[in-house]
Amino acid sequence: MTHPKSSRPGLLVAAFPPELGELASAPPEGWVTGCVGIGAVCAAVAAARLIAAHRPSRVLFIGTCGAYEPSLEIGDCIAVAEVLATSMEELWEQAYRPTLERTLWKGDISLPFPTRVVATPPAITRSTKGAEALATMADAEHLELSGVFEAARAAGIPVGAVLGVANRVGPEAHEEWSRHHEEVSRQLIALLWERGVLG
Repeated sequence: MTHPKSSRPGLLVAAFPPELGELASAPPEGWVTGCVGIGAVCAAVAAARLIAAHRPSRVLFIGTCGAYEPSLEIGDCIAVAEVLATSMEELWEQAYRPTLERTLWKGDISLPFPTRVVATPPAITRSTKGAEALATMADAEHLELSGVFEAARAAGIPVGAVLGVANRVGPEAHEEWSRHHEEVSRQLIALLWERGVLG
């Protein structure tokens, strides 16, 4: 995968260092790296600061996610077509958002991975019932993407994301994620190199 030559670097970000792996200390040529923290609000603020500091040509988020969609397996890697901010309470009509609030962001970087819709709920979903409800709207769950995509949108910079599935969303999600996230992150980074995303 190639990008037009630019004097400005790409900005490669993850939530926390294990998801960047060796790239945190040795960024690919033409990229700068950074971490945005945990949760959408922290991610938005940190991403905005990194964008202001580096003035990147594009923003690429990498990390791990939980799957709602039954066909997604541990270790599968997906490109994010859309990010949807939503919650179980909204789907069950127990809460609503102001009509002026932005809740949908689109990835606008072409990436050589299958595309999926990813939900950004306010917290990690623990219940099977909640996972089943959110599965009607999205294929996977991730906490930071809406913040990162909004920071890039506000700056007028192309943004995309590639995520590796580290768990199924539900009661056993944290234990599964703890077992798999480091290996899934390593596999994802290897695929980014193999498919020419990083250079």
